[in-house]
Amino acid sequence: MSAAETKLEQMTYFTFQTKIGWVGVVGSDKGLRRLVFARQSPEDMPEIPIGTATWAPDLYRDLAERLKSYFSGHCVAFPDGFDLSGTTGFQQSVWQVTCAIPFGETRSYGWVAAQIGRPKGMRAVGQALGSNPLPIVIPCHRVITGDGRLGGYGGGLEMKEHLLRLEAAAKIG
Repeated sequence: MSAAETKLEQMTYFTFQTKIGWVGVVGSDKGLRRLVFARQSPEDMPEIPIGTATWAPDLYRDLAERLKSYFSGHCVAFPDGFDLSGTTGFQQSVWQVTCAIPFGETRSYGWVAAQIGRPKGMRAVGQALGSNPLPIVIPCHRVITGDGRLGGYGGGLEMKEHLLRLEAAAKIG
């Protein structure tokens, strides 16, 4: 049996419904690996390895409750451990800095690049954020352009704007 097959056998998942749609979470014994959100149904998540992972609602019940609370407009922390196997050190450094952006606030791609010692690496930062496997938990939606535009977002700009508005309202309220 190959290492990849062994890793697949150790994967766990959970799907649940929130105010913005279905969410799927995948993890390993090392931590969270993938989060997919705003889907029409659990079947609309090809990124979730349902056929090869083990259903594990008890492992993710607390995370599910925190995500439901987040999507309902509450300030929520995500101290969960991550399994970022297969990602680069550069991506991990970008995501680590992104996790430090406070709830309800934004920072620019340039700011993130400067924090990791690559002040001219805004485009590379954007690419790393675009490959974020754990949106919301790693809050890549909080990174915008230097002139205040949204930039990009894997979940679409409408969703990015929604998440930023949701956080801004929660911070005020």
